[in-house]
Amino acid sequence: MPRPKHVPAADLKLPDALDPDRPKGDQLREILENAAGDAGPGRLMPSERFLAEHFGVARGTVRAEINRLVSDGILYRQHGNATFAAQRPASHIDMLTSFTEDMRGRGVQPKTKVLHASVESAGPRIAAKLNIPPGARMFHLERLRLVEDEPLAIERTNLSVDRFPGLDEYDWETRSLHKTLEERWGVRPEWNDMLITAVLPEPQDAALLEIQATQPCLVLQGTLHDTEGGVIESGRSLYRADRYTVSTQARRAR
Repeated sequence: MPRPKHVPAADLKLPDALDPDRPKGDQLREILENAAGDAGPGRLMPSERFLAEHFGVARGTVRAEINRLVSDGILYRQHGNATFAAQRPASHIDMLTSFTEDMRGRGVQPKTKVLHASVESAGPRIAAKLNIPPGARMFHLERLRLVEDEPLAIERTNLSVDRFPGLDEYDWETRSLHKTLEERWGVRPEWNDMLITAVLPEPQDAALLEIQATQPCLVLQGTLHDTEGGVIESGRSLYRADRYTVSTQARRAR
């Protein structure tokens, strides 16, 4: 595969020089962040060598600022050292809102690929989370979530078949789970026990998300309850940390 050229186009609008009265690194970071935002996702950014020569700074300074922008999810690397503008992370604010509702609320049409869907016997750990006897039937669903054809998350969840009979009969590539539960069973989420941790993905999950196994991800693991306190679902989902952030609000109890 030919190596992509590291030549910035005129529409990136890079300044001719840096301000001598401001830290060079800060200026480089601002310039690249603005250029990435203006160019849009997937746009090839100037190379370290070009930037160093153009602005008269050390390549180590350029590399350090690019690394920071990659860590912040503003840029990403591909094809060796080539750097591209990244899709801005989606910020999930309401842990009671489904992925489909959340993305559509942002004006983005999500897509879903079902990886696995089956009725199984609940083991002791999952049974305790679902508040059902061990060995009771549960519906296990795994879905790959995509936004603008780019993989964002792998969602894995479990629901009681006795409470929600017939869940396995639906096409979960075209339906929202939460909306279906509300329309057919009148169930609405009320509160969620959620644990969020940072992990490195397993190789098979990294392949599904089209990322390196060294790229951090967020694990959202929790149990969703309805207005009566009953368990709706319990699951563990893996989200790309470069495409997804979690925003929460806390209030002191009075």
